[in-house]
Amino acid sequence: MTVDRLSVQGSVVDAAPSGKKGGAPRARPPRSRLIDWLAVGPFFLFALLFIFLPSLQIFIRSFQDREGHFTFDNIVTAATGVDFVNAYQASLSISLITAVGGAAFGFLLAYAVIMGGLPRALRTFMMTFSGVASNFAGVPLAFAFIATMGTAGLITRLFEAITGVNPQRDLGFSIYTIWGLSIVYMYFQFPLMVLVMAPALDGLRREWREACENLGGRTYHFWRYVALPILLPSLLGTTILLFGNAFGAYATAYAFSGSFINLVPIVIGAQIKGDVLYNPGLGNALALGMIVIMALCMTGYGLLQRRSARWLR
Repeated sequence: MTVDRLSVQGSVVDAAPSGKKGGAPRARPPRSRLIDWLAVGPFFLFALLFIFLPSLQIFIRSFQDREGHFTFDNIVTAATGVDFVNAYQASLSISLITAVGGAAFGFLLAYAVIMGGLPRALRTFMMTFSGVASNFAGVPLAFAFIATMGTAGLITRLFEAITGVNPQRDLGFSIYTIWGLSIVYMYFQFPLMVLVMAPALDGLRREWREACENLGGRTYHFWRYVALPILLPSLLGTTILLFGNAFGAYATAYAFSGSFINLVPIVIGAQIKGDVLYNPGLGNALALGMIVIMALCMTGYGLLQRRSARWLR
């Protein structure tokens, strides 16, 4: 195999080997691959210690009574007990409300930020705020909403001072309900939707819109026949992600409502923390049901993201 030599402005430059067009790709040395595996090793160790082993323990203990004997009573009670069925219904209701609401309004916000022609400084601010707000939860978020929209909250008192109407006494509105907790969850559901949908909206190519306009299409036709079909897997996948995010939330719900709202994470905490309702096997059985639901959510999200990635590369 000979090497071609090209003369460019009086200098001699080595070209690619003439035996294969473009040159043969170099194989990565084994040492480089070993470094890559060592780099991802801590992640696999973390997943093993804090995800897989605890999940395995939950599965095993779901079939054990307080003395450690094998039993199906925990699974049967978790699936048929009235209080536990109501807890699952409440958790699923809040997750569905916040997932659909967060997906709808979050997508509109993401569209305004990414494709609405806003100044770049405002876009940067919104993306930074979304990154911070999506992780703002737990006791601080619960306290913020109690101080703002609670029984003696700022907005509640201001509304009563302006209109003379007490929302809780005269309108029957209370933030300590499923709908009130859904409003609290929306605070971190909106920003998460913006963060996930922003890359998908950025992936819409200008050539697709120009091709639609050249064929006589308008904005409606572009979104109806081009953009929405491409974004639909991302929209559905992110909605599933929001559903799982709300379904597994515990600190915010517990700090906000305590035991006033019967949610699955709160019921699990009551079963395993050692009070009157202490029954760790039943708590693990309830947690096993949550793991199944979360696994289905993540599987659906992964499949939809793979489908959307075909277009948004």
